[in-house]
Amino acid sequence: MIRLGQPLAVFPKLLAMPVAAIVPESVGTDFSEHPIGTGPWRFVEWKHDDYVRLARNPTYFDGAPKADSLEARIIPEPSTAVAEFESGNVDLLYVPEGETQQWQQTDERQALLKSPPPLRLIYAAFNTTRGPLTSASVRQAINYAVDRKKILDQLLAGRGRLAAGVVPPSLPGADTSRAPYPFDPARARQLLASAGHAHDISLELWCGQEPPFPQVAQAIQAYLTAVGIKATIVQRDNNSLRDAARNGKTDIVLKDWYADYIDAENFLYPLLASANVGQGGNVSFYSNPAFDKLITSARAEPSDVIRNKQYRQADSIAFVDAPMLFLVFYNELYAVQPWLKGFQPPVIFNAQRWTDVEIGH
Repeated sequence: MIRLGQPLAVFPKLLAMPVAAIVPESVGTDFSEHPIGTGPWRFVEWKHDDYVRLARNPTYFDGAPKADSLEARIIPEPSTAVAEFESGNVDLLYVPEGETQQWQQTDERQALLKSPPPLRLIYAAFNTTRGPLTSASVRQAINYAVDRKKILDQLLAGRGRLAAGVVPPSLPGADTSRAPYPFDPARARQLLASAGHAHDISLELWCGQEPPFPQVAQAIQAYLTAVGIKATIVQRDNNSLRDAARNGKTDIVLKDWYADYIDAENFLYPLLASANVGQGGNVSFYSNPAFDKLITSARAEPSDVIRNKQYRQADSIAFVDAPMLFLVFYNELYAVQPWLKGFQPPVIFNAQRWTDVEIGH
């Protein structure tokens, strides 16, 4: 029996996450290298930086997988991964961002593509406790200053849709009628002037070193320059970036967020609740009592209808407060060999069990 200290409507969804999988009560020091569990696959071999090999678990309670084995290959170089797929040595390929347009240019290639609903948010968190960023008008101005449609089309290969809040439109609780901030540099300059910051804002824009983040950061920098904001780009490795953001050392930090479970709470609470400022994931250090009241109530609300209404209201409050640059809900894209049967792109990236997937003829 599990007894909760307070009501939590999303708790059953937390139990469905891979991190809640059943493992032995007592494990050895080499458990991470030789895991044992109760899932549909048995661990066989892990060759670091090369592959992970699994075999069917014939006693899996929900029915054994259709395939005898499963191998996940680690191919760091995107062009090599594509070449392996085209040679028939790989059955399923995550299409690299830089290869997207090539895959969409021919009917033959495009027929191999599959994509789930976008549950990955790309955004730039504003530290709402630092300098000019304490002003909602300045934060709104930055949202008006950036042409996110051009960023989506030219830097992200059109893979996704513009964000008008933090809740993906495919989730209950999203307000799909709300439009994103439009690209309006004149409005941005007007807001900056009304906030008393027409020409005096200098900020650091932090980003990681892996594509597409440096390219997106450079585009944002150019748009901010055009409205009179000087933005200096600071590139760091992911660990350093995360530590700096969580410790409040960044002005603006370019980030992304994947859904861990299918619920709007998974975006609203970690990213924006004041209970999570800093180390909890709210690197905007955003705090609004009205938002907190709604999201706290929603987390305990058993009614889906009422809870989703509260999600929409909370997301609307944050959208106006603009604690971040709302950029894009990004689409994962897969190329699937015609002989691979039963594969459906996972809505949650780590939730594919592969039990219904098999090689067909």
